[in-house]
Amino acid sequence: MNPSSSSSMISRFQVITGCLAERSSPAKTLRQILESPGVHQGPACFDGLSAKLVERAGFQYCFTSGFSISAARLGLPDTGFISYGEMVDQGQQITQAVSIPVIGDGDNGYGNAMNVKRTVKGYIRAGFAGIILEDQVSPKACGHTQGRKVVSREEAIMRITAAVDARKESGSDIVIVARTDSRQALSLEESLWRSRAFADAGADVLFIDALASKEEMKAFCEVSPLVPKLANMLEGGGKTPILTPLELEEIGYKLVVYPLSLIGVSIQAMQDSLTALKGGRIPPPGRMPSFEEIKEIVGFNKYYEEEKRYATSNYQLYGDRDGSRDPFSGIWSRTLRIKITGRDGIEKLDIRVPVSLLLQAKAGLLEGVTKIVPALGGINIRALLDDAAEEAGGKLLLDFNDTMGDRIQVFLE
Repeated sequence: MNPSSSSSMISRFQVITGCLAERSSPAKTLRQILESPGVHQGPACFDGLSAKLVERAGFQYCFTSGFSISAARLGLPDTGFISYGEMVDQGQQITQAVSIPVIGDGDNGYGNAMNVKRTVKGYIRAGFAGIILEDQVSPKACGHTQGRKVVSREEAIMRITAAVDARKESGSDIVIVARTDSRQALSLEESLWRSRAFADAGADVLFIDALASKEEMKAFCEVSPLVPKLANMLEGGGKTPILTPLELEEIGYKLVVYPLSLIGVSIQAMQDSLTALKGGRIPPPGRMPSFEEIKEIVGFNKYYEEEKRYATSNYQLYGDRDGSRDPFSGIWSRTLRIKITGRDGIEKLDIRVPVSLLLQAKAGLLEGVTKIVPALGGINIRALLDDAAEEAGGKLLLDFNDTMGDRIQVFLE
């Protein structure tokens, strides 16, 4: 290993360990990332769950996408519908869900310089490590869509000045990312001029959205070389060419964000699932996590472990008030799978129902199951579950052919 690569590894290790030590200061953690070698990727999140998935995947930071939040929270396009209050509320839920620093999309500050100051202070209280502020007019919109318009140079600079003042007044170290949309609204030359002015006004990171070529991206990275640059890799057909992290690092970028990956694949997956459900099927195992995996991701297992610390002698889980053991407690988190294979060997049905739903709903849901699969009528499914409560792993509970010759199988997974 050569000395330079060894030094790079040590620096990255120091950043990671520093991040762990400074969890109480998201802005300081983000600044350590900015000072570390290489380019750093940050996928966009839009709620607490998506942010948690970004963290679990090993990314050092993430950012909130106004485009994605408007779509997920309101079901509306990113054309100025979502308000400051909604963005702060969503942002606070996101920052509380993770320990990595989060950069918040502050849009155009939601008004004049005084509104910008209020926005910055609100984002600081919400726990953001950084804030992106742009120079679009109201109502603002995604920078890669048509009809972009920006405010004057003077007003654009004043927004960044106001943001810096708000940071000082709050005693915070929040990272200010200054974005200009003037490349599409006016010209490349104007966007480069504004970027220099934003750096002079105290911005910590510079961002020109919707640059149209690799050459334009290189020209941008030559502006104010000591100030880190952010690249927006808008997936699916934006105006900026999609480059690899290594290519972006070679050009001179420090941060790279991916605004649509999570919301995009979520939309596609939900559409596919709804098509399957409408056809009487549920998504196959390879298309979605198991119930156990979902519980682990959202924190059930961690909750149960912590809950034990506060258990008292007269408290029993699952409503066991008389002190006797609940016979179903061992399978509460498991799944009942019902599979039907036709005489011709073609699968006709394959559904999974959480046992917890069966037990909580009692006869209602059990009756619903028999309506879906009439051949199960008269079979005491609760008794089968009771017999299997002590067994670990999966178990075949039933396997028979109905009067039509279809094979009915019921598994406890």
